[in-house]
This record gives sequence, C-alpha cells and structure tokens, in this order.
Amino acid sequence: MTLASRLALPERRHEAGNALFHATLIGLLAARLSHLAFHASAYAASPWSIVDLRDGGWHATTGPVAGTLWLVWRGWKLQVLRRPLGLGYLAGVLVWTAGTLATQLPRESRWPEVALADLATGRPATLAQAAAGRPAVVNLWATWCGPCRAEMPVLAAAQQRNGDIAIVFANQGERADVVHSWLAREGLELRDVLLDDRSALGPLVGSRALPTTLFYDAQGRLVDAHVGVLSAASLDARLQRLRDSR
Repeated sequence: MTLASRLALPERRHEAGNALFHATLIGLLAARLSHLAFHASAYAASPWSIVDLRDGGWHATTGPVAGTLWLVWRGWKLQVLRRPLGLGYLAGVLVWTAGTLATQLPRESRWPEVALADLATGRPATLAQAAAGRPAVVNLWATWCGPCRAEMPVLAAAQQRNGDIAIVFANQGERADVVHSWLAREGLELRDVLLDDRSALGPLVGSRALPTTLFYDAQGRLVDAHVGVLSAASLDARLQRLRDSR
C-alpha cells in the first residue's frame, strides 16, 4: 500500500490545503520576481522599492503559471490529492476572477467629461486639453490624503523627466487657496494641476479611494489604472507600457 493510499480523509485535506497555500506563495513570488526582472533598470535607481508591494508590480502571467505547475507536480506525486487539489484550484480561480472584476475600474473609451478648472489661471479646463494629444497620467489626489502626499514627489519628478507624456494632477474637492498653500509649503512646482471642486471625476471612473492614478493613451482610452501609492520604479514601468501602446 502506497503512502498516498494510506492517507486518511483529514490528512488529505491537510495536505491539499498545504499544497494550495504553497502554490499561492510560489505564484506571488514568481509574479513579483518576473516583474522585477522585466523592469530591472527602473528598480536599480530605487532598490528599496523592490519590497514595496503597494505599487502593484506583479507579472500577471508568470504567477498563475508557476502556481499551477506546483499543483500539477503535487497531484502527480500524490494521486489521491488530485480531486481536492482540482476543486481547490477551481475555487481559487473563481475567487481571483471575482475579486479582480470587483476592484477593476471601468474601461472608458474616451476621456470623462468633467468640468475642471486650471489652478494656475482659474480658467475652465478638460483632461483632453491638458493631454494635448499626448498619452496622459491622471492622478486623483487631495492635500489631506497621506498616501497622496507620499507619492507626490515621485509624480512631480516624473513630470519633469517625461515631456512626451502629460502628467495631470486632478485635485478632488479642495479650494484653490488650499492647494496653492500646500504646494508652496512642500516646494512642489507642478504643471497641469486641475481642480475638480465637486469631486465628480472619481465616481465617473469608478474610483473609491485616493490616490487613484489613471493611464490614458494618446486617443484618450483608459489602458491602465492603479489605486494606492506608486513607487518610482512601478510608475516608470507603466509609463513605458503607455509609450508602447501608441
């Protein structure tokens, strides 16, 4: 009698649970390492950001493949676990898909039609005007938002380096004097700061938290989005993908 055939039902469940847990860890590790490898030059400039998992730096293909291969190997080694592993794998795929759909921002085909005002001039402005035919990064932020303040220097530096991509700062719901005062206090000289005094942009794009960063191609199509703080390396990687989408 083989080891597999001697496993009692509780032991099978325990072994299957361990295998699924390890598959998840292996998938996450593979997805992160693959992302770092593909964008090694960007992370070389800020090595500390390698461990900052908030930036959304994961390779979408490598992780699931690595986790699946681990489960296939475990099922081949212990045939009695094939059925519980298969059921667990299916449940995991369904949960992952549901979670992805629930947190994904809607993919609008064009720029949202929102009445904004240019902070520098006070004149009405739109996202399309700020982009001026270029790919664009639109950051939804507010001065009271701690994560927004933390990532603002990264976005400000990116704006200085990337003239071919518009980086637009859409402030949510604050007065012009509040925004002016905060920028002056922080020593930030930003272009394309727009005021969304009614906070209308967030609901239109499906954003439920700040900061939210949207990535549009030159035709005004939303091609990527991120909720939370972006590291410099992750932002550079997304900017490169934005250039490639032209």
